[in-house]
Amino acid sequence: MKGYTYTNYSKEHMAKALGTALPISFKQSVEICRFIKNRNVEEAKKILHNVAEKKAAVPFKRYNWDLGHKKKLGPASYPEKASKEFIRLIESVEANAQFKGLNTSNLIITHVSAHKAGKTWHFGRKTRRKMKRTNVEIVVEEKKKAQEGKQEKTKMRGDR
Repeated sequence: MKGYTYTNYSKEHMAKALGTALPISFKQSVEICRFIKNRNVEEAKKILHNVAEKKAAVPFKRYNWDLGHKKKLGPASYPEKASKEFIRLIESVEANAQFKGLNTSNLIITHVSAHKAGKTWHFGRKTRRKMKRTNVEIVVEEKKKAQEGKQEKTKMRGDR
């Protein structure tokens, strides 16, 4: 994978970060991406800190074979190592946004995706095996408070 897969990138209101060949599971990364997409950056970091401390679980929708069920979640797990890498990436994209002059309190994760990276050999005493590697990209967008207020009003009108 070279570059980003996100195409609707606006340089004025968005920031991005790319983690290449991270030593984390691809399957766990896909589930974490689905879990944190369309969330506020601060909220996503708080959730991932809880996952790393095993206080909250990530619900697994796709790669859920042979997983135990958690109360009110169904099949779920605590991917600690992947959560720590995602926290590091979110902090990186937050720093990129701050450098661009965006307000970091209004950042929403608009795009996050995981791709398989090239696997390297891990040599042991008698055998060798391939190591897990994953590429992760995160794109955040600055949302205005006024726009959020208008969206909430339209949602309320639609409920009537």
